[in-house]
Amino acid sequence: MTAETDVVVIGAGAAGLAAGTRLRAAGIAFRIIEAASSPGGRAATDFTTLGVPFDLGCHWLHDARANPFTALAARLGFRVGANNPNPRLLHLGTRFATTAERAEADAEVDAVFEAVIAAGLAGRDTAASAAMAPPGRFGPLARHWLELMSAAGPDAISTVDFASYHDTDDNWPVLDGYGALVLAAAGALPVTLDCPVTRVDRSGARLRLETMQGTLTCRAAIIAVSTAVMASGRLAFAPALPPDLAEAFAALPLGFAEKVALLFEDDVFGVPERTAVDAIDPGHPARAGASVLLRPGGVPAALIHVAGPEAQAIAADGEGALVTFALDVLGSAFGSALKAKVKRSRVTRWADMPYIGGAYSCALPGRAALRARLHEPLDGRIFFAGEALGRAAFSTCHGAHLSGLAAADAALAALRRAP
Repeated sequence: MTAETDVVVIGAGAAGLAAGTRLRAAGIAFRIIEAASSPGGRAATDFTTLGVPFDLGCHWLHDARANPFTALAARLGFRVGANNPNPRLLHLGTRFATTAERAEADAEVDAVFEAVIAAGLAGRDTAASAAMAPPGRFGPLARHWLELMSAAGPDAISTVDFASYHDTDDNWPVLDGYGALVLAAAGALPVTLDCPVTRVDRSGARLRLETMQGTLTCRAAIIAVSTAVMASGRLAFAPALPPDLAEAFAALPLGFAEKVALLFEDDVFGVPERTAVDAIDPGHPARAGASVLLRPGGVPAALIHVAGPEAQAIAADGEGALVTFALDVLGSAFGSALKAKVKRSRVTRWADMPYIGGAYSCALPGRAALRARLHEPLDGRIFFAGEALGRAAFSTCHGAHLSGLAAADAALAALRRAP
């Protein structure tokens, strides 16, 4: 592949695809280069494991009333659910919590979140753990939810970064698959798959992109790959990235958040469709927590969400260890007999995927201000996009989408200014 074009987009996740749609509308020559064998990145829907669609990555339309994908879903005929209509159950290792205990647990979680956000809004860029009061009875649940939100442990979460996220109560599931929606919204775009870009040479009048399939030259580039890939040096630059830019990518690592999908031979739960369960073990507060979605799509299945360093330690023993953990969580709540009724399973491995390297970005304590550096172009012709650049919607799919549109607009403006 030796070719010239005006703009090359590196990465065909939600950000790269959004950039492509904007460039297509502008009528400019462009190419999208993707290292993986399929587009979408962390927006990926599985249609086979459970027999109904479920998302390996993003699933919820966060800030749904303002989320651009809400309107796209309506236009493209994708079903979207409302906030979970069923009560969220809490399992305490050996039994389900009472209504009063659930209320007490929610209050403790809210208090922890409020303390972290208050510290961040006050400009104290410390670890979330430093802003939290000593854990109470339901401290493990508060820690678990911080880890789900940030894919990192409280010691690795910047309070300022956490407080800058625009959170709302409008979190709606894409029942037909968020990943499928992202691809449908993008439509047909010129994406070259299985083509990692190994080096960006920015020394000449035109950018030279060295790939596994040849060399591309272009006037501008949009780099829509994860912060983990950038920080690892997997995508090299010549000359090298400026130190402050390299520091910014390193300050926004992708944390650990994975899903275990389990399909059973028959209904082993006896609960309504899309019942949610949080599971902690107060007797062993250092253990990983789990959040479970039961009977997605009405099938006898469970999606178990785990996050943070406790879950990452389990995953270090292999995919089977996460399945065992998930079955132990479900077995303690619904009886161990269900372990013999597993029909199929699938475990996500975002942290192990070389061209992704984790879940979503979370600024390290003291480093929140470095997010802004990623919004500055390099050499006036290299622009960055991705969930880490989603501004107040960072770590979300729609934040990535908006960042891709913004990067494309910036690239088009730069080309119009160029002689």
